[in-house]
Amino acid sequence: MDTSLPPFLAACRGQAVPYTPVWFMRQAGRSLPEYRARRGPGSILDAIRDPALAAELTLQPVRRYGVDAAVLFSDIVVPVIDFGVDVAPGTGPVVEKPFRDAADLDRLRPVPAPFVDEALRLVIAELASMAVPVPVIGFAGGPFTLASYLVEGGPSQGFAKAKSLMWSEPRLWADLMERLAEITLASLRAQVAAGAAAVQIFESWGGALSPADYRRYVWPALHSVVSGLAAEQVPRIVFGVGAGELLSDFAQAGADVVGVDWRVPLDEARRRVGPGVGVQGNLDPTACLAPWPVLAEQARAVLAAAGPAGHVFNLGHGVLPATDPDQLARLVELVHLETARTGDSAPG
Repeated sequence: MDTSLPPFLAACRGQAVPYTPVWFMRQAGRSLPEYRARRGPGSILDAIRDPALAAELTLQPVRRYGVDAAVLFSDIVVPVIDFGVDVAPGTGPVVEKPFRDAADLDRLRPVPAPFVDEALRLVIAELASMAVPVPVIGFAGGPFTLASYLVEGGPSQGFAKAKSLMWSEPRLWADLMERLAEITLASLRAQVAAGAAAVQIFESWGGALSPADYRRYVWPALHSVVSGLAAEQVPRIVFGVGAGELLSDFAQAGADVVGVDWRVPLDEARRRVGPGVGVQGNLDPTACLAPWPVLAEQARAVLAAAGPAGHVFNLGHGVLPATDPDQLARLVELVHLETARTGDSAPG
């Protein structure tokens, strides 16, 4: 078995791995007591702007859980914070002056984030001392997800304002999509240049659109971002919540791996994304709140549906705040032990 690549990167490329790799979305998050102690009560953006603190928060779950990848402690709104975006505790991203017309396009422009680059460098330097290489995942928001916050002014249930703009002002919407694609691509390229070994695009709310609307109004921007990263030669993951009907679209945009929430079994997800594309997921996060025998059973069902090749074990969304960190550490151990394999050929 070729062990030149860390298991996470090998799985993303469909190569043989010694075991199925694991990481968790929102793994540097509210369930860790050490996270709460270090982050303090301030805005998440304050923590992100402090490279040393952001690096420490990135590394905490790697030390605690033994995961196979570190995901940068940051936020999807960082590339657009100059638009007047903040992150309100308990609420999420909020925009003081939401996007309304063509004049607002001038407020959207790529802005360097040197604090993000420095945090990445600090994380990579720390991880280099570990016995087993742990790659770092950079990330950004997907085009509809970012647009939804900018247009709605904050989190939304129905995305009525965003959809109304999309349908009634298609030219303006297309310009917004193009601008956000430029900003997102610039951010991800900078993260790769700073050392990120893979990237994930969180098209978290793309599933709020019908497949036809997504393909017409959003997919070209997603494709622009994903294809624009081809030269970086790092694995590209695309993930959305409630996006089962968009999995093939994510794959066709050029994703190397498609993240899947818990609503679609991974064997069915494989059918939808087609050959040559990996899958990531897809344990229901609430299973981590159940007694250990229940959690173990649920995890084994995910592994059975995924099969051994080209699978990155993850949750179907982020870690819930009430999750016991010991449950996650045990979960990582279970996945590693029960998928351990040997041999020189790629798993079938």
